[in-house]
Amino acid sequence: MERTPQSVLSLGAVLGEGPLWVERDRALWFVDIKGPLIHRYDPATAVLRSWPVPAPVGWIVPAVAGDFIVGLKTGLHRFDPATGRFALIHDPETHLPGNRLNDATVDRDGRIWFGSMDDVEVLMSGRIYRTDGGVSRDTGALPVTITNGPALSPDGTILYHVDTLGRTIWKSRIDAARLVETAPFARIEEGAGYPDGPTVDADGCLWIGLFGGWGVRRYDPSGTLMTHIAFRVANVTKVAFGGDGLATAYATTARKGLTGAMLHEQPQAGDLFAFDPGVSGLPGHYADL
Repeated sequence: MERTPQSVLSLGAVLGEGPLWVERDRALWFVDIKGPLIHRYDPATAVLRSWPVPAPVGWIVPAVAGDFIVGLKTGLHRFDPATGRFALIHDPETHLPGNRLNDATVDRDGRIWFGSMDDVEVLMSGRIYRTDGGVSRDTGALPVTITNGPALSPDGTILYHVDTLGRTIWKSRIDAARLVETAPFARIEEGAGYPDGPTVDADGCLWIGLFGGWGVRRYDPSGTLMTHIAFRVANVTKVAFGGDGLATAYATTARKGLTGAMLHEQPQAGDLFAFDPGVSGLPGHYADL
């Protein structure tokens, strides 16, 4: 595997997002929010399977029951790949019909931490939630227009969450279901793109996709920039670690917002990329919901 990111799957996603490695079927799952589609990529065979989704889909995570939980504009749903069917669990934002769900992670206790956002990217109506049994509770994070993440530290005590339009990655201590002692972890400077999805590696360092920034960055636990890996496409949305030893980095990308001229210069925009990150990832968890 090369250090330079290479396209491993040509699919031209409008807004590829939310990649995660599911060890039980040795495959990478991710979504195209605006497709809306769910994708499953098997790197051993290079086979892609896709499922249509009835509403914009922000994320997908595996569940202990063997199926998946997905975050749609219409709320949390249970998804069965065998039938392609979706069953509503609940909608945490019935009072915010202009919002949709956007990005998620699962902690070691099987709880899902997920964010929401204003679908037209104007109002500061995005929040961070955590599932508790069959319901979702607001964690107390300040509302922003576009949330991304969250991501957890290796010991599960710190939550990283992103204010994309504010170009800020935040770091909060977890106190039960609440986020406390919130402080800026890192800020993305003007002209370097917008912070998108975060992922934490086995060393506790945070990787962040840069939408409009032509790459990904790696920060150490203190928030110091360690690495920038350049891509040949502008909109890199999120990194996930997968494969043997979780030693391959996969990255979703997007065509959203690119003009015809830009797409001519970036024919691989929206593809799935892979590269050697020089570090392994953390094992994923299964949602107990």
